[in-house]
Amino acid sequence: TAAGRRWTPLEVIEKLKPKAREAGLWNLFLPSSADGHTNTSGDYGIGLSNQEYAPLAEIMGRVPWSSEVFNCSAPDTGNMETIARYGSAEHKKRWLEPLLRGEMRSGFAMTEPAVASSDATNIEADIRREGDEYVINGRKWWTSGAGDPRCAIYIFMGKTDRNAPRHSQQSMVLVPADTPGVKVVRPLLVFGYDDAPHGHMEVDFTNVRVPVTNVLLGEGRGFEIAQGRLGPGRIHHCMRLIGLAERSLQLMCQRATQRTAFGRTIAQQGVTQERIAESRCMIDQARLL
Repeated sequence: TAAGRRWTPLEVIEKLKPKAREAGLWNLFLPSSADGHTNTSGDYGIGLSNQEYAPLAEIMGRVPWSSEVFNCSAPDTGNMETIARYGSAEHKKRWLEPLLRGEMRSGFAMTEPAVASSDATNIEADIRREGDEYVINGRKWWTSGAGDPRCAIYIFMGKTDRNAPRHSQQSMVLVPADTPGVKVVRPLLVFGYDDAPHGHMEVDFTNVRVPVTNVLLGEGRGFEIAQGRLGPGRIHHCMRLIGLAERSLQLMCQRATQRTAFGRTIAQQGVTQERIAESRCMIDQARLL
């Protein structure tokens, strides 16, 4: 049944991806400096700046799922930039390059149910070193992408040193999704919707063991990485949402010309004109910001 296939990749998207790659419309999000040096078209991305990427993200944003067609969807974009900026050569070979090819997807495990996670210094998940391994324990939620069966890698944030200065206690570690002890508990709902097949999941990490070489940038650098990831991640969302807002305004204008009340179209009513004009101003202001 259709309900049984809700957590599988959407066929329409998968059919469009090869066409996007053939047209050179692939990994458009990755700026030239993401990996610490100047990219060329033969390197990770095509080398667009955020300013150059903005109108493309706006166009993709008109249809919420379309950015995945071009391998430009969250949380993979933020995770790919994070590994490109802060990962080792081994990390890039094993995880970044398959993500860039669209062969797998990823999740970002930071937010926790027990603490106010909007401030990353509150994170309480434990990352403890034992010899050449880290032992990871913690419960995460709103882990974007964890519901996708192609999710193969998590970027996990936790504390490696609770006695260090406040902003140096955290670290980020790469955790393969099939590691023993990783359990996707449930999808979380927003207004009753679980956002299948992508999903924002609650994920339990119990005595999860990974090599110490899976740490990004080094112990105590997690908060620093979080800030570096936050910038492009948020601005990409904003770029896409401007496109969705433009589509919404277009639909509002169409509706206003088609609906009649008291002998006139809604578009002829003063209050409606005011609201449309206000919406136009707000979208233009958001684009400038």
